[in-house]
Amino acid sequence: MSTILFFIAIPAIILIFLVYLYNNLVRKKNLMLEGWSGIDVFLKKRHDLIPNLVETVKGYAAHERGVFEAVTEARSKAMSAQSIDDKQAAESNLGKALMNMMAVAEQYPDLKASANFQQLQQQLSSLEGDLEKARRYYNGTARDYNIAIESFPGNMIAGAFHFNTSSYFEIDHEEERDTPQVKF
Repeated sequence: MSTILFFIAIPAIILIFLVYLYNNLVRKKNLMLEGWSGIDVFLKKRHDLIPNLVETVKGYAAHERGVFEAVTEARSKAMSAQSIDDKQAAESNLGKALMNMMAVAEQYPDLKASANFQQLQQQLSSLEGDLEKARRYYNGTARDYNIAIESFPGNMIAGAFHFNTSSYFEIDHEEERDTPQVKF
């Protein structure tokens, strides 16, 4: 009787363990997707804010047409990007275009004094901070998910059920990692 119980208990324990591993991978994947959803929300807000900012700067710096076209084109590409890697690259390009536009805006004292421009610039700055927090959360969940997929015995379940590792949302360009120089 105890031998029969042993041969029933061992497979049952193994099955329960496998179900636990599978459910753990599903939970981590959903947390990661939730993190990506948060980034998507902030990117949408950013994309909605940019046309207002562009129009405000355009009024003061009409002859800087190439800068505005670059921002508009980068925004369009960022909005149409689908995969995490594509969005990351597109958002990096959009960030560069926005920095160029802000550099142009710095050349116009009347624009810098404009309450509308200051408000839009403050909203964009706040949004960038929120986006940074969302990126950190996503990267943390992606890290946990990737560890679960790549670690034994989760890697066996992950392989069997086609769980794939996820990319991190990172800075693409080394110059963005440099510490800014402050000079007085």
